[in-house]
Amino acid sequence: MIRIFPLIFILLWSSAFITTKPIVDNSDPFSALAFRFLFVAIGFYLFSLYSKQSIVISQKNLIESVLSGVLFHGFYLGGVFFSISIGMPAGVAALIVTLQPILTNILSGPLLNEKVTFRQWSGAFLGLMGTLLVLGIDLGSEIPSLGLAATIIALISITLSTIWQKKLSNNLPLTVSNFYQAAGGCLFHIFVVIFFAEPFINFTSTFFIAMSHQIFLVSFGAFTILMFLIKKNSASKTVSIFFLIPAVSAFMGWFFLEEILTKIDLLGFLIASIGVYIATRK
Repeated sequence: MIRIFPLIFILLWSSAFITTKPIVDNSDPFSALAFRFLFVAIGFYLFSLYSKQSIVISQKNLIESVLSGVLFHGFYLGGVFFSISIGMPAGVAALIVTLQPILTNILSGPLLNEKVTFRQWSGAFLGLMGTLLVLGIDLGSEIPSLGLAATIIALISITLSTIWQKKLSNNLPLTVSNFYQAAGGCLFHIFVVIFFAEPFINFTSTFFIAMSHQIFLVSFGAFTILMFLIKKNSASKTVSIFFLIPAVSAFMGWFFLEEILTKIDLLGFLIASIGVYIATRK
């Protein structure tokens, strides 16, 4: 059973980009995310109570966890949801943000004093070339420039969140940490809704189905599987299969959302996927 967890993780993680489209078709992206992480926070809070884990933590751990949630659930997912809401193809959004392992490897040198090898630089170059190949033809037409900017912000945010997590030293239980991260993400989106967005949610059956998928299968399911794999010392294997996400997301976008894939796009996805694999493999 454990052997198929990486495959389940990839399918769930990739599908999140697909169910984002029906969500933002029935709501503004920030109201949807505030709604989502309200229930995610409640879920982790109840699970913490069930497992008898205290949610009373130090001020330092509180700030660290909330900031991590703002970076990941706030800026990262906010950027992805917003970009898809204004026309960014789900597969292209997945391609850009899945360059995160490469960017993390590059920034780990100056920020964490970790050595960046020639292999990692080679993978980064291929990942960048593949991405530019996909973006080059359609940028400004099928791919909106503002959507590209939002997705790049999402990429930077998830990278900084990863590096931030590497620098943390707290030993909080996973459910407690996830509770405060989800709460931080929820508060971030409530702030955006109040001051910058025009909030609306159409509570259609499509919205409920897509939102339920993201709450239960992605926020609870995919993240739990990821943490389980890391706990079982399979982190390197898990990271290495991230290179499958852009291609799987692109295929799902073509199958479920009727997004167009050209031969150039397919070539770009292939090159970028190889680049991520080279940069992250052991």
